[in-house]
Amino acid sequence: MPVFELTEELIFPPVALAEPDGLLAYGGDLTAQRLLLAYSQGIFPWYDEPPILWWSPDPRFVLFPGELKISASMKQVLKKGLFTITFNKDFAGVISGCRHTYRPGQHGTWITEEVEQAYTDLHKNGYAHSVECWEDGKLVGGFYGIQLGRCFFGESMFSHVSNASKAAFITFVKHAEAQGLVLIDCQVYTEHLASLGARMIDRQDFLTIIEREQ
Repeated sequence: MPVFELTEELIFPPVALAEPDGLLAYGGDLTAQRLLLAYSQGIFPWYDEPPILWWSPDPRFVLFPGELKISASMKQVLKKGLFTITFNKDFAGVISGCRHTYRPGQHGTWITEEVEQAYTDLHKNGYAHSVECWEDGKLVGGFYGIQLGRCFFGESMFSHVSNASKAAFITFVKHAEAQGLVLIDCQVYTEHLASLGARMIDRQDFLTIIEREQ
């Protein structure tokens, strides 16, 4: 089955037509309108170099806030107050950290200058949000994503010291549950997020939730 090539028209093919690995389409652009349309339909961009690749994997890796798991060691870290967690205080610093932090086995991240600008614009318009983790006044970890209604779509995270991103994520999930968010999209499996309670669900179940809650 051929992968769809997007045009200037703001439209995506049905996600049921995605490849087995989740690849749905390529091309298009990173305008706010297209990005928001993508997320509203369970689609996200992820690519190393042009063209832009658009994905909708099945199953989908998500976290329901009420299913958050906190290990005994992380409970101690949080109890000691080693970190200060903030929301939307330094979006530029977080996305830059995600872009430039070295990851073993990777030559870089998918966050290009174009991507950084696109999500910064979404932040300025109230759609993209950041969570920051500070230690002694220095930004040492965090993550960012998109919120539509009661769903949060996580994009990328970074950590410069042990447990920084976990502390940021746990604090955010607790806040999200208190605010009534029902789902945090983690996109694809990572052991890191699985240890915190994220799990796979059927893509159609995922779509049903985001269509109802956004």
